[in-house]
Amino acid sequence: MRYLAGAIGSAPEDVEPYTVLAELWRDKPSELADVVQDAGSLSAVLAQSYICFLEGDMDGAALAIGSVTGVQPNIAWTKAPWFGDERFLGVVSAGALAEAAMRTMDHGHDLDTERMREQFRPWFDAIVAVSARQPIPEALAKMAILLRACGLTDASFALCDQADSVERIMLTEVVRAGTWRKLGNPEQTVTAFERALALDPANWSLYLDLADVRAEQGDFTAAVRLIDLGMKHEPTEPTLRAAGAAYRARLTGLPAELSELIELAPNLPDHSYRDLLIDHACAGPALPAELVDAARRIQHS
Repeated sequence: MRYLAGAIGSAPEDVEPYTVLAELWRDKPSELADVVQDAGSLSAVLAQSYICFLEGDMDGAALAIGSVTGVQPNIAWTKAPWFGDERFLGVVSAGALAEAAMRTMDHGHDLDTERMREQFRPWFDAIVAVSARQPIPEALAKMAILLRACGLTDASFALCDQADSVERIMLTEVVRAGTWRKLGNPEQTVTAFERALALDPANWSLYLDLADVRAEQGDFTAAVRLIDLGMKHEPTEPTLRAAGAAYRARLTGLPAELSELIELAPNLPDHSYRDLLIDHACAGPALPAELVDAARRIQHS
């Protein structure tokens, strides 16, 4: 299995390793099944993707190769002959392909390069084929996130428009907002988030998203107002509370607000966002130096 995985990694489009794997699956299914149970092994997950294809489980095949791609996107795993096969593209569900596309981004690799776009071309072709056959709005919105991550912003917008033609949902507007944000257009970003909020007015995270955009623009009065609206729906949410404390500290310079942020910040799961909130808060007017120092220490912890 390690040998076959290495062979496939060297030339994913080469038919021979898959032929050998198919023979192993046919002749020694139980032994191969034992190897594939080793879920921590990249070669096992790679084998699992093709075995799922051989067994007719196209959703499982998509999810497995999505996981492999997320670990090593620099290898064009989906140039495998089976991935472009009509037996796969004509059966895999939009939901599974969308989840697989999300898995390709799990490890935070930079996909917005010419080389990566070339590596991911089979994904783009699969998205076109499956979205035409099964245009489920939520799935299309998730696929649009991958297109955006790869720098294909026009194609991402087009897929969102296709989703809207079936049914307007909140997620599509959130994805569209993220694409405008990537393009550096805050007003279009805000407009898309506002449309998302109109579709899901009790969603606290949308108020937070809008507040963050306003904070980026330096409008901390609007940011605080939006946080307060979000707090009406989820008053105990730690991230919302931390953002509110940060933006109020930046706006008012009140030590109590920075103290609240210092209390909440260590428990925020996203450290880059935590550090951004601390940067905003510490720029508040006339804050005590000892509190600012305490906040800065959290950034280096």
